[in-house]
Amino acid sequence: MPSLCPAIPSMRAESFSFMRPQRSRDHRCAGDLCLQMPAIDASSTNALVMETFSSQKEVACLAVVEEARPIGLINRNIFLSMMSKPFHRELYDKKSCIAFMDKEPLIVDAGMSIEELTFKTVESGEKALSDGFIVTRDGRFAGLGSGLQLMAVVAAMQAEKNRQIMQSIEYASVIQRSMLRASRDTLKATLDDAVLLWEPRDVVGGDFYHFCAYPDGWFGAIADCTGHGVPGAFMTLIASSSLTQALARLGPRDPGALLAAVNRSVKELLGQVHSSDGTPESDDGLDAAFLWFDNASQTLSFAGARMALHVLPPAAEQMETLAGQRVGVGYVDSAIDYQWPVNRIALAPASLVFIATDGLTDQIGGPRHIAFGRSKAFNTILEQRNQPATVIGEALQRTLADWQGEQARRDDLTLFCARLGNEP
Repeated sequence: MPSLCPAIPSMRAESFSFMRPQRSRDHRCAGDLCLQMPAIDASSTNALVMETFSSQKEVACLAVVEEARPIGLINRNIFLSMMSKPFHRELYDKKSCIAFMDKEPLIVDAGMSIEELTFKTVESGEKALSDGFIVTRDGRFAGLGSGLQLMAVVAAMQAEKNRQIMQSIEYASVIQRSMLRASRDTLKATLDDAVLLWEPRDVVGGDFYHFCAYPDGWFGAIADCTGHGVPGAFMTLIASSSLTQALARLGPRDPGALLAAVNRSVKELLGQVHSSDGTPESDDGLDAAFLWFDNASQTLSFAGARMALHVLPPAAEQMETLAGQRVGVGYVDSAIDYQWPVNRIALAPASLVFIATDGLTDQIGGPRHIAFGRSKAFNTILEQRNQPATVIGEALQRTLADWQGEQARRDDLTLFCARLGNEP
């Protein structure tokens, strides 16, 4: 039969680059927050200021202008407090209002963006939030803006940005799941007794899987990329693309060579090689288990990078573990020419194979708030060994959920369990 291998868009090292996301445009500006308020000329007396505050209770601050250009701001509470002191009315009533004026208020042009206005307000300190700010048009007084109103607008803008970001992430989740669906369909069509669980911690995740069917066998990969959420999801795109190119070039039958090819590709794409100054651009990569199953010989070839393969033969009382190499894929400390060894196992008929990312074993829970560990997973598999793989997967999910309790999910989780080998 023809090979069934999901296609993932390729990324070439010489053309790969990160696109800077476009900033969402918000055309609101300081002028939108401007309220027409009275102003007082610098030559006016404090008596006139007192009269204005007394007659207009809604005025919290009063701008002071010279030839329509603002030069200061009088705060109602401060002014009334000062003028209420003994003999201050007699001393200051006929004097210029600049005596109680803040000579360095925040003055902004009506065309200033909300973002820039926010930064300037923060730089000005608490008084800009309490007193507000003066808005000008062509240098002339236009009105006053409220610090409270500014905070409300900023909060609304941030909420809208968060909504847009979440909408984008949810759409990214649709894309990520669509990319994985082809592998899931291939697995379902190829293996009669298998289960594959993929549970990202967030909307999108840093784990991925890849399955291809060929006339003489099948290839499978389980991988855990650096991070989770959006950064982890980006890493899955890079790693998946690298694996697709490696499969097209090398074929599926040597998992160790495929790990080496993905390692080189990720290091080159991310610039994770030691530069002349010894400072790499980043240090990201993946842990992975690559498998090749040969139909004719019923052998399973396994290469692991910080990820193990567990096997339960029919007559065995315990799980048998083949540990992966302690070298991750693509990281700065991983040699660019590192070669992963391949373990070849002749499977007894109806053997169970099991692989899981560390989102399973590292999950915190239980009465002592410790990691789930391997033993609980192994015990669950042993208890359910005669059940279909789907039942084993459901039992593992229940056991993990009971252990996790009210604890937050720690990491992405991917779990693969299958019964392999022809029945005698």
